[in-house]
Amino acid sequence: MILSGKTINSKIKKGDLIIDPFDKISVQPASIDLRIGSHFLAIDENQNSFLTLDKQARYRDIHVEKEGSIIIQPQSFLLATTVEYIELPPSLTAFVEGRSSIGRLGLFIQNAGWVDPGFKGHITLELFNANQAPIKLAVGRRVCQLVIAEVDQEAKPYIGKYKGQQKATASRVYLDSEILS
Repeated sequence: MILSGKTINSKIKKGDLIIDPFDKISVQPASIDLRIGSHFLAIDENQNSFLTLDKQARYRDIHVEKEGSIIIQPQSFLLATTVEYIELPPSLTAFVEGRSSIGRLGLFIQNAGWVDPGFKGHITLELFNANQAPIKLAVGRRVCQLVIAEVDQEAKPYIGKYKGQQKATASRVYLDSEILS
């Protein structure tokens, strides 16, 4: 069951769900808006002759002032982070959806997969400018929404390779167990 905005507010107030910093204005009818942070990563084309799933990719760090903005070039891909730190209890899961108003400009914002029960950290977002024009994006702008749902029973808390991430985090697919076996 997807949580309503009223339930999200209640769980945050009780401390059952942590979203920090929290702004009541971000709560929507069945989600909570999240803002874009000031740390970005871009694949470094000069350091990668190709990308593969079994080796670590090289990225360039891009730091933007907290009051600044970033320009996302046409047909380009960036990793970003949320301003908000999230802590989900073992009874809740979530997924990230880009805001429709931003998608209508050609900027696709997502998170690759579910935010697992027990996740703690900042969420890494994948940004893709599908447009033919650059898009300027201000740090601190609401860009996506976190849709939160109950799981049918308390789950084993997430202990994966992205637990506790604090900024845009590069792919760690090369650490998958089938590679390490």
